[in-house]
Amino acid sequence: MNNINNKYRRLGSACVYIVAVIAIVILASCKQEDSFEGSDLDTSTPKLTALDSYIRTNYVSKYNIDVLYRWNENVVDNNRFLFPPIEENVQPVLEVVEKIWLDSYSEVGGADFVKLVAPRQLLLVGGRNFNRSGTILLGLAEGGKRITLFETDLVDVSDRANITRFLSTIQHEYCHILNQTIPFDEEGYGRITPSEYTAQWFNTSIAEARELGFISDYSRSSVVEDFAEMVNFMLINSNEEFNTIIDGISNIEARESIRSKEAIVADYFDKQWDIDIYELQEVTARNTQEVINN
Repeated sequence: MNNINNKYRRLGSACVYIVAVIAIVILASCKQEDSFEGSDLDTSTPKLTALDSYIRTNYVSKYNIDVLYRWNENVVDNNRFLFPPIEENVQPVLEVVEKIWLDSYSEVGGADFVKLVAPRQLLLVGGRNFNRSGTILLGLAEGGKRITLFETDLVDVSDRANITRFLSTIQHEYCHILNQTIPFDEEGYGRITPSEYTAQWFNTSIAEARELGFISDYSRSSVVEDFAEMVNFMLINSNEEFNTIIDGISNIEARESIRSKEAIVADYFDKQWDIDIYELQEVTARNTQEVINN
């Protein structure tokens, strides 16, 4: 019996010893944490520049769109010769984009339209993005989440042709985002000029493309690009200017083809987005002229 009691006494002493050791380890750890003064992670709130404050107010808070203008190799194609925009060029460009694109859609589609249906990021790149074919890539819409705009450093806010060329990128790419959210009738649209689409679209001039029933040379690359180009050309031109383009096409069948495509575009915006694209066209034209006049 005494042996059993001694055995339990020794076991009890061992347990007390183990608990004491654990307590010492915990206390030592707490003490070490208390004395830890620094961290490899910077958790301080970054200081906002005047440009950052503008972006936060006019893009992040107002439209739920972040603007990336600092260099980040993880969001650009490292196989291309690309570089970030000159910082002083960023806000003037963003003011143009806001006035002509964001404000126009908000006026016609409602204050929350772009906020609800928009890319979450706008990436700005300074120079041109050349393709191997010799063509220039003006912009990208990536999965409906990001629009990349090239040639930020080349925008001249006093030159309408220059602004129109730059804004045509975002009008085109934003149309892709709308189509990715709610598809249009690709099959029906593709039946209008089914045999004229080609991967070699860049071998056709704009004038030649129009005589084939396309609003631009790039429209011939695919049905999806054709639809986006129709939207683009309707929004970078007033209704009068757009009609002048169509009326200048000599091929009657080609004119009718483009008008048929226009009708599908207008129907899509009306039924799927409750937007009168002709109203949007005039508001965009007005805002473009206001930018140039300023």
